Amino acid sequence: MDQSTRRQFLGQGSRLGIGAIALESLLQREAGAAPALPTAKAKRVIYLCQSGAPSQIDLFDHKPSLEKRFNQDLPDSIRDGQRLTTMSSGQERFPIAPSIFKFKRHGESGQTVSDLLPHIASISDEVCYVKSMHTEAINHDPAITFLQTGAEQAGRPSFGSWISYGLGSENDDLPSFVVLLSRGSGRPNCQPLYDRLWGSGFLPSKHQGVKFLSSGDPVLYLKNPSGVSDKTRKRNLEAIAELNHLHHDSFGDPETLTRIAQYELAHRMQASVPGVADLSDEPESTFERYGPNARVRGTYAYNCLLARRLIEHDVRFVQLFHMGWDQHNALPKQIRGQCADTDQASAALVKDLKERGLLDDTLVVWGGEFGRTVYSQGALTADNYGRDHHPRCFTMWMAGAGVKAGHTHGETDDFSYNVVKDPVHIHDLNATILHLLGIQHEKLTFRYQGRDFRLTDVHGKIVKGLLS
Repeated sequence: MDQSTRRQFLGQGSRLGIGAIALESLLQREAGAAPALPTAKAKRVIYLCQSGAPSQIDLFDHKPSLEKRFNQDLPDSIRDGQRLTTMSSGQERFPIAPSIFKFKRHGESGQTVSDLLPHIASISDEVCYVKSMHTEAINHDPAITFLQTGAEQAGRPSFGSWISYGLGSENDDLPSFVVLLSRGSGRPNCQPLYDRLWGSGFLPSKHQGVKFLSSGDPVLYLKNPSGVSDKTRKRNLEAIAELNHLHHDSFGDPETLTRIAQYELAHRMQASVPGVADLSDEPESTFERYGPNARVRGTYAYNCLLARRLIEHDVRFVQLFHMGWDQHNALPKQIRGQCADTDQASAALVKDLKERGLLDDTLVVWGGEFGRTVYSQGALTADNYGRDHHPRCFTMWMAGAGVKAGHTHGETDDFSYNVVKDPVHIHDLNATILHLLGIQHEKLTFRYQGRDFRLTDVHGKIVKGLLS
């Protein structure tokens, strides 16, 4: 069906009411979708973004030889002229700060994890730790924008939007891309987050993430206004849809079609969202597993549990953002709180998915925008230190569909400063995640302003060492 014929058909079909809107939504989805290849291991993703940059050297990248180097200057040969942030560039020296936390080996795989994360350590045989991540930006805003969109500059589509565009939705009554936010106890005045991090950029706006709120209705305007019945609301939507079709027939703006689809999705969400967000049917054992905050809306534990419920209802991409990892000073105290926020619930999510048979086709990703320096930012004492931003190496982990379980990939030097084996760039990680979803990252493109854009830009390679 050519575009003009299709437009005429849809324009005429608008007179048929809600049924035509639903049909148009399906046609729009098919037009932009790139069905997953038969080799796809994952159907959906839960991305646990730890905003602010967790310290790899205090959590996963154990460097016991540093204990004898306490307060020694970081050798110039190791730093090798790396650019510094304005927060530490004025320091007269860069004293080495070994982690004060203990590390142990866990599981049959013998993965080494800090005692700050006993629950994550307990799932080490399910996890693939990627200790050789590296990125471009050295400051938070461009770095987290790069992590989420594949570009440091704002304006590109987010990861979840690309997945929505590429694969569409498996549940027409819920968004294909949902975002959940929580604020950690590690650092009260933490780095802010912006809606553009889950925005659709130049993709049709129906692919942007839908943010669930931590108070009131889960989604804004979910309930009908006082005095408006569901029947009246439906008639209003039909009338608005017809007007929008007339507008589209006249001007051909594709965003008009998106508006129609979103109005109809919002109507269906009135029935679907309350049931998903209502945790009252969960047994007490579930809350015990996820931790005491699992009943408290807006907490990381609550959001992890809600993420499981969302993917059970076939939401394609669930993105959690947990703020508070930006620990430049008093790191030992602050990181304890941050780990207490996230450790139990992160592990509970993986265990819960496995027991329900969902881990086989659900990919869980955990990590932040960059790592932390081995040298102390500010004063160094025996029990306190800070760490500055460090893009040269950091750790992320994945679990679930198609990932090599109980595996450590990559290696850093003795200072957790430079990658020395099997480097993985953000573009490589994104290409690998897309591969697990059955998408060839070079072919997931969108033409905008005369060129084809993609999540991995002109970069990215599949990291086969991460695959089972």
